[in-house]
Amino acid sequence: MSGSDDGARRLESEVRELVRLRGVDPVGQPEEFRRLVAEAVVDYEERALAGRLLPLPDPELAAKAVTDAVAGLGPLQPYLEDPQVEEIWINGPGRVFVARRGVPELTTLLLGEEAVRDLVERMLRPSGRRLDLSQPFVDATLPSGERVHVVIPDVTRRHMAVNIRKYVTRAKHLDDLVAVGSLPQNVATFLDASVAVGLNILVSGGTQAGKTTTLGALTGSIPPTQRLVTCEEVFELQPATRDHVGLQCRQPNLEGTGEITLRRLVKEALRMRPDRLVVGEVREAESLDLLIALNAGVPGMGTVHANSARDAIAKLCILPLLAGENVTPAFVVPTVATALHLVVHVDLDRSGRRSVREVVAVTGRSEGGVVETADLFHRPDGAPPGTLVRGNGYPPQPERFEAMGYDLPRLLHAGWAA
Repeated sequence: MSGSDDGARRLESEVRELVRLRGVDPVGQPEEFRRLVAEAVVDYEERALAGRLLPLPDPELAAKAVTDAVAGLGPLQPYLEDPQVEEIWINGPGRVFVARRGVPELTTLLLGEEAVRDLVERMLRPSGRRLDLSQPFVDATLPSGERVHVVIPDVTRRHMAVNIRKYVTRAKHLDDLVAVGSLPQNVATFLDASVAVGLNILVSGGTQAGKTTTLGALTGSIPPTQRLVTCEEVFELQPATRDHVGLQCRQPNLEGTGEITLRRLVKEALRMRPDRLVVGEVREAESLDLLIALNAGVPGMGTVHANSARDAIAKLCILPLLAGENVTPAFVVPTVATALHLVVHVDLDRSGRRSVREVVAVTGRSEGGVVETADLFHRPDGAPPGTLVRGNGYPPQPERFEAMGYDLPRLLHAGWAA
């Protein structure tokens, strides 16, 4: 071990002791913690000048390493701070991967089993979520907003599996998607008007396609006077609207009680006087409660995993059947046809670029158990991401646009608003 490593380890040990003695929370009191680290480095340097300690080759670099180790995620912190890294995952010691702009790569970082356990413990501590044999899966959110998913053996073969999903593009409005080339301006203008008039919108796509980012951008079009309630597995959405209440699920406690499911959140949200309801991701029986809310006149949005907009509609016709045997396709399919208005499908291409692939309208009609759709915008075969052309479809409820002063034909063809 080199002398510089000895010095860095000693400095880190001294900082940890100062944190304990002074009762400083490195995460909750960042400014005070930074001052503590600066004082510790100055004190260390003075003792090094007196010949009592080995000098630090780079005091600033040593302070950063100590800060990462104590307040951050140690060796993973540089990847969290790298704006090009979108996701970090650990398959085991020596197998730490990152995705840069959608392209995965194996890093040179080596972590021991104990180091991985320590990192997981630090990641879960702020959320209070637990991980044990009775609860081998966990979802949590870091204080800085990243989403963490952990699985432990014996569900995994041998090592913990850890995923940290960052949100490099935190789109607050559809204009942010236009700026990065994910969406043409005319389609953004149409979607902005569609949200403003209260159409119900489903965002579909595959894993890491940008569904949550697109949903977050759509929430930026909600009128500022309206009250928004969001329901999520873990907090991911950060709407800019001023009247917003965010709800997240809760795991069962050690006795196996106290769990709060997404379905329960949707039901509770309807008691909170929402003008808009947003469900982060529709996966199971909560889809029924969302459909009932939309059908009752509460405008809403959500996301779903699907390979196309039409697959997303078909999936939304199946998921509510999980709510119970008394729920039948004869009820669900017509409800989907009348409650859902638009589907925005996003995808991730081979180069790692995310963009909107199609916008489909739900006409309000169904026949033979199939919901009728109409093509509003689509990307032609071979066209680059971010390119959408007008289809021959028309959105439902045009009277809503007219009532709010929008010229719908011009919106569809040129993206202009009255």
